[in-house]
Amino acid sequence: MLLTGAATAPAPDPLNPSCPRALNWSTYPRMKFTAETIDGVRVLRAEGGIDEDVALRLKDALANNGTIDEIWLRSPGGDARAGNAAGKIIRESQIPTRIPAGWACFSACNFMFMGGAIRFVDDGGLFVVHMFTHVGDKDAVRSELAKGTDSAIGMIGDVEQDSAILASEDNDFLIRMGVSRKLLTEVMYQQKAVASGSDKSTRRCLSVAEAIKYNVANAQ
Repeated sequence: MLLTGAATAPAPDPLNPSCPRALNWSTYPRMKFTAETIDGVRVLRAEGGIDEDVALRLKDALANNGTIDEIWLRSPGGDARAGNAAGKIIRESQIPTRIPAGWACFSACNFMFMGGAIRFVDDGGLFVVHMFTHVGDKDAVRSELAKGTDSAIGMIGDVEQDSAILASEDNDFLIRMGVSRKLLTEVMYQQKAVASGSDKSTRRCLSVAEAIKYNVANAQ
């Protein structure tokens, strides 16, 4: 159920002021799927990192756990394209998705969550976005730059090409899932991919109003 006010506001993150300092997004290195009944609702808990095999494991979990009423998500993200693939499986299943109070869904987890035809962000649940990056491995970037101009130009060209393709895939995904494409241009892509300079913010937690505005949460 999407509510409008939290009982106690958590301490904000000084570098990412729209978010609390601590984000509960699970420490499992690979997403773990656990089915259980909570208050009479059959829930599939999806918790942990999103790796390239997540879509296959999600399919298995849905096939092997009988009727599932909702999928609850808690994840630091991971493989962007795997998140998109898992989100499409969720849409095919027509199972609602939820970010419960106290849980955080970040990065590739956003796309799994948006796969739900019906989507709930509970009061205190966090839908956390950022700009994707293909240069997170700074040592690899420095290595390429050290090889000289031609090598650096080739690396930059590859990054630009793959980034353009992924941005197009993200745009197509949002259209198919009924989420406003402005979520990308007005929020996600406005964040820095890598902290630098005086602005260290690399993520944004949507407010309740924003979740509704962009149709991220479409049910209460």
